Amino acid sequence: MAAAAILREALPSLDEPIVTYLDRYIYDAGEDPTVDVMEDVVRPMLESAVICEPSDSPKRLALPTLFEKLGAIVAERAPKKSVESQRGLARLDKVVDMSTSEISSTITYDAGNDSMDLALGRSTRNRTTVDIKKLEKQEAKTRAKLAKRAQRDLYESSKLVENAKKMASYEEMYMQVNPLESISSGAAKGKNKDIHLPNIDVSFGSHRILTNAELTMAYGRRYGLIGRNGVGKSTLLRHMALRDVPIPTNVSLLYVEQEITGDDTSAIEAVLKADVWREKLLAEERRLNFELQQLEDATHAAVAAADQNKDDGTEGLSKGSAVDLPTRQRENQRDELLSRLGDVQAKLVDMEAETGPSRAATLLNGLGIVGDDQNKPTKAFSGGWRMRLALARALFCKPDLLMLDEPSNMLDLNAIAWLEDYLVKEWEGTLLVVSHDRAFLNQVSTDIVHMHSERLDYYKGNFDQFYETRDERRRNQLREYEANKQKREHLQAFIDRWRYNAARAAQAQSRIKELERLPVLEMPEKESGEHFTLPETDKISPPLLQLDNVTFGYSEDKILLRNVNFDVTLDSRIALIGSNGAGKSTLIKLLINQLSPLSGDAKRNPRLRIGYFSQHHIDQLDLTQSPVAFLASRFPGRTEQEYLAVSLLFAYYFIAASSRFSMSGSAFFFHLSHITVVFSCVRAPLCLLL
Repeated sequence: MAAAAILREALPSLDEPIVTYLDRYIYDAGEDPTVDVMEDVVRPMLESAVICEPSDSPKRLALPTLFEKLGAIVAERAPKKSVESQRGLARLDKVVDMSTSEISSTITYDAGNDSMDLALGRSTRNRTTVDIKKLEKQEAKTRAKLAKRAQRDLYESSKLVENAKKMASYEEMYMQVNPLESISSGAAKGKNKDIHLPNIDVSFGSHRILTNAELTMAYGRRYGLIGRNGVGKSTLLRHMALRDVPIPTNVSLLYVEQEITGDDTSAIEAVLKADVWREKLLAEERRLNFELQQLEDATHAAVAAADQNKDDGTEGLSKGSAVDLPTRQRENQRDELLSRLGDVQAKLVDMEAETGPSRAATLLNGLGIVGDDQNKPTKAFSGGWRMRLALARALFCKPDLLMLDEPSNMLDLNAIAWLEDYLVKEWEGTLLVVSHDRAFLNQVSTDIVHMHSERLDYYKGNFDQFYETRDERRRNQLREYEANKQKREHLQAFIDRWRYNAARAAQAQSRIKELERLPVLEMPEKESGEHFTLPETDKISPPLLQLDNVTFGYSEDKILLRNVNFDVTLDSRIALIGSNGAGKSTLIKLLINQLSPLSGDAKRNPRLRIGYFSQHHIDQLDLTQSPVAFLASRFPGRTEQEYLAVSLLFAYYFIAASSRFSMSGSAFFFHLSHITVVFSCVRAPLCLLL
């Protein structure tokens, strides 16, 4: 049976591209004897495919048998060793005298070759010449093998994305990365919560992010993680969140990205459900109480039946009789349920489950979601409010390590101020935050972690102190480098001048030893800034966009904008501020005619080209397409070379090399926003709305 058929039979839900890929890899198992196909390729991919399944699931239980069947196919495909290759070392037919062989080799060419063959243990009878056709065939196989390895790297590079997709829900991921013991056990709470991981390596496919880096975080400190776009900050957080980086299991952790997905769940319920173990334990407590009540009712019914039989003249239940067996079983079951209920309630008390609703309401109030809004479905909230919900969910869970990725994005000034105050005064655990907001980092951070050149550098203090310390450290490193360089040059000049002088030979040797002991320092790296130029545009007559006495509301009883007058000209640079829900995005949609006013006029110059970066900008992208294909679908009529040139131009400034041509791979993690900005600028817009 072919490998593909075996895979489909054992794992029916396995993605077809993976089935095809493994089938071809197993079929070509004999091409590269240096690669252990089962251990290096097949086993890791299949184990990662079922990583989210419970340990006792049929898919996991089927793996050993599946490995055995596939291993048999691999062994059958592997090349058989020839008799010559198994022969190993051979006994020489005669003793070789090297002195005579040296002499005889000058007599005739053939004799010299025979002697060399004998000395190396090779028989002249087995001498062969190079077959050019076989060599070309082997080179073709080598190229195919390298291409296949590149394909495997591509698979590995999307593993984090695929693992996230395979997680059936947030609840499943939360329970996997945070075992119950790390949340509520007394032993876990008594352990050291510091994190110290020396020599860690983090990769995203073939792209190395960290090499022999040291990850160190003291419990209770607040770390700001900074670095250039594309360096791998968000990827590092994802590796940590999935425990691909070996965070100690007694440290609970939670990673918060941009916003939650809206559904019919109310805001306060969404916050309460974020603490998955609390919800699970509360559900188990309700189930145990229900089963205990059923047992109690069954016992009362049995006693009533026994009393009725006694009144009717029938002998009641006698202690130890066969009829009394169900009663004793119910008593044993009741004792087991009570014991389990005690354990569950102890864990609920330990995690302060009873205060959950009040804590959730307090967090939502602090983030500006008050009153009846707490009972609104999450799908009714805009992007900024969903970001607040995501933050409230994370703060409610109180993990030992909280990781935030750009938490100040889409928050208004009041919400940012509240979050800064809460993290500084109320947060007790460790915080690791990625942010480009310098003011936020200055207020929150006690330490800065600078991610660059595949390493992590640590600085005490906030962002401003980091800049001062880094500049001073760089100046010191530069001075040390220059002094080291001058000394090496001085020593080398002395050595070159006096090495062959008999009178100075001893001094030259001393300088050579001193030069060998002198450390080789590298030139301190200097980060260069990014510069880009927007496309040139033509001029048009004003006004570009205009609102004239515009009134708008999504319902007549809730007006957002009333009698608004607004003009946009060619030289306008307008910053639109206001609290979330005040109508900022609504105003922009009125300007570009995506919404119609209830009264008044919204005018737009017919020659105006607009680049629009929306609040939910990722929805503008087709994540199954490359940037070139997406450009062709949005702006038809150009050649492929033109689309490629535009993609490369903006990719150079914004997008990491590993994400230039794929939106479903690392671009999904790093630069969806950057790609959307690129596409907003492709047509040389006269007006950018961001």
